[in-house]
Amino acid sequence: MRRLTLTAALTALMAMGSVPAFADGELNLYSSRHYDTDERLYSDFEEATGITINRVEAKAGALLARMQAEGRNSPADVLITVDVGNAWRAEQAGLLQSVSSETLDRRIQPHLRDAAGKWYGISQRARMIFFNKAGVTDPPRTYADLADPKYKGMICARSSGNIYMQSLLASIIAHHGPEKAQEWAAGFYANFARKPQGGDTDQLRGIVSGECMIAVANSYYFSRSLRKDIKSLSGETDKIGWVFPNQSTSGTHMNLSVAGIAANAPNRDNALKFLEYLTGESAQKYFSAGNDEYPVVSGVGLAPSVAALGLFRQDTLQLNALGENQKTAQKIYDRVGYE
Repeated sequence: MRRLTLTAALTALMAMGSVPAFADGELNLYSSRHYDTDERLYSDFEEATGITINRVEAKAGALLARMQAEGRNSPADVLITVDVGNAWRAEQAGLLQSVSSETLDRRIQPHLRDAAGKWYGISQRARMIFFNKAGVTDPPRTYADLADPKYKGMICARSSGNIYMQSLLASIIAHHGPEKAQEWAAGFYANFARKPQGGDTDQLRGIVSGECMIAVANSYYFSRSLRKDIKSLSGETDKIGWVFPNQSTSGTHMNLSVAGIAANAPNRDNALKFLEYLTGESAQKYFSAGNDEYPVVSGVGLAPSVAALGLFRQDTLQLNALGENQKTAQKIYDRVGYE
């Protein structure tokens, strides 16, 4: 496996590293996943198929800009992004092609894939509410509850520019319309304990430190602290309770890692093999065991760190709606002053 990392100092129009020449036995992967645990996932594919994976890693925006700059000459075969919102941007920019695969369609539920086959979910995380068990006796049970004034000065969340927060609001727009969504965003932001800062792990640390009583974070950030040592979080998780929101209504909002075949993929057959591999049982088990995520394929067993959170009902909203409502979500956040 060959791995190339792009740095923020490079612009989209510069040659951000080089990708090996096209070859029948190779696959050029552009990925915004940044987990070292995925190394085993990729090496298993190489061993099983004899196909060498050449990886280019960067944030989603940089990868999309690079693919646009490369145009028809792009060596990218597969694009992996974190969150459907990024996949939607790639689709709208014409960077992905439709795939016809009975295997993928059989394994992946319709709401977890693009209707035209331009992207497929490969793993997922629940967008959850966490709380300080000693300080909160009546935690929020729904996303709507997060805007209740009784939680004023208690909530920590990351910035509105984060794709997870944009997708959460996009889902609220899809379910309730932009007017109700703006009311929610204003109330939610009014309840913050501090200015938005850091990632999801930092929101959980805020609960441990007492800086906030409630936090919004993806499930795998908490689950991994049960499995491995996470500074200022592991060993303190008994202080934290959790809620899967909206169990009596729409279900809990899910964030997906998504894979699609690049529009000009030079190694298309290898790319399709890779997507089908990512949705196979062995890879799906690894997403859970290696990175504390939920599989997208029904019936695949969960890692103990994931199973510890319990069973819950997921939102089955067709996730293209998250991309379609993304710009509106950011405008709403801007209007209410959410930084």
